[in-house]
Amino acid sequence: MHILIIEDDIQLCESLSYQLKQAQITADTVHDGDAGLSYATSVTYDLILLDRMLPLLDGITVLTKLRQANVQTPVILLTALGSVKDRVTGLQSGADDYLVKPFAFEELLARIYCILRRPADLLNEEQLTFGDISYSATQYKLTCHDFACTLSKREGDLLKLFLQNPHQTLPRNTLLDRVWGLDNAVENGNLDNYIHFLRRRLSQIQSRLILKTIRNVGYALEDTQ
Repeated sequence: MHILIIEDDIQLCESLSYQLKQAQITADTVHDGDAGLSYATSVTYDLILLDRMLPLLDGITVLTKLRQANVQTPVILLTALGSVKDRVTGLQSGADDYLVKPFAFEELLARIYCILRRPADLLNEEQLTFGDISYSATQYKLTCHDFACTLSKREGDLLKLFLQNPHQTLPRNTLLDRVWGLDNAVENGNLDNYIHFLRRRLSQIQSRLILKTIRNVGYALEDTQ
């Protein structure tokens, strides 16, 4: 699992990063709203921890801009502002949860797992399109103009994740966790094999889309046109 921490308290960031690492969760950290917005819109994360009071852009502004950009990554707001009005404002702005400082790490971790256990099918469209392809998630059918092929379930789940996040770099850990599952031990080589399979499928139906390797990070689905 790979998350983004947007928090201007550097000491808190270091403490959270260390504790999350013990729970097998990796984290990127940024310390102002402007950088946080840039990271959150260019890389796909499993979840975002967002401080409400930030330099350059406050947390509510960052959250609002993310939702306006159709970035649906789950967000937990971390803040010292704990009134009912503050919580309602945060949730209405698109937050998935709200945790008031100071908090116990165990509670934060429980909330993270609770959000990520939500059924993925609630977010999955039956028919996804991007560029010159269309994919039916119910029939596992991939089409491009007059060409079509049927994908395996694993191929389909992987392609669906790319189609839900076009042009965004998906880290390897995110792909493994989302497609193979948080509790499923899987070798990195399996991911590379399925990326190869999907590239072959795209070539088979003569699509112009490519799965681009982002060195030392992951992959991105791009339109060459």
